[in-house]
Amino acid sequence: MIEISNIRKRLGSREILKGINLSVEKGEIVAIVGHSGSGKSTLLRCINRLIEVDGGDIKVNGVSVRKYNPVELRKIVGLVFQTPVMFEGNVGENISYGLRISKNKDLAYETEEVERIAREVGVQEFLSSDANSLSGGEQQRVALARALILKPKVMLLDEPTSFLDPKSGGVIENLILKLVKSRALTVIWVTHDVSQAKRVGNRIAVMQKGRIIVTDKSERIEWGKVYV
Repeated sequence: MIEISNIRKRLGSREILKGINLSVEKGEIVAIVGHSGSGKSTLLRCINRLIEVDGGDIKVNGVSVRKYNPVELRKIVGLVFQTPVMFEGNVGENISYGLRISKNKDLAYETEEVERIAREVGVQEFLSSDANSLSGGEQQRVALARALILKPKVMLLDEPTSFLDPKSGGVIENLILKLVKSRALTVIWVTHDVSQAKRVGNRIAVMQKGRIIVTDKSERIEWGKVYV
């Protein structure tokens, strides 16, 4: 589903990604764990072309991401950020944003889809509320709904629970896992929390200083050697 081959990226004088290789199978959740500055978030942004790579290639469904129009690519590859970004307007308008800019859905379909996914993520009671008035956990639900309404095949999750308190984070983690399973999504889940990586990942990739140093099932990783 996703093939990352020897990608490199520099930001200014600093080389952020130093030849990353990673394969993710259809329906698999790969958790990428690493300390701050290891290149995790940059890698996610390269996959859906928020950042362009300097070398190497990334393929989704066997097609290089360079061959996709970026807007079309982001319908296939959704991205949820660490801190949810709410647009001006109410929750319903935030959730429907992708449908509205795609201009290929009628109003009845849009309304139906917004209400359906709002129920699914648990924000149906807030559809008319100002999105910026919601709590952090509620906003992350809205961000999830906004990404999922376009029915992506791949989800990129950039530490989606790290800014939440443990209770709210646990609720969002479980919600994401439920949604991923019901849609058979392929997922790359970035985290700095080894415990979370072990809970959510079918496999775990450990990043250090711009490189993936090991990719394996959690029980086969020598954590004391690779993540200290």
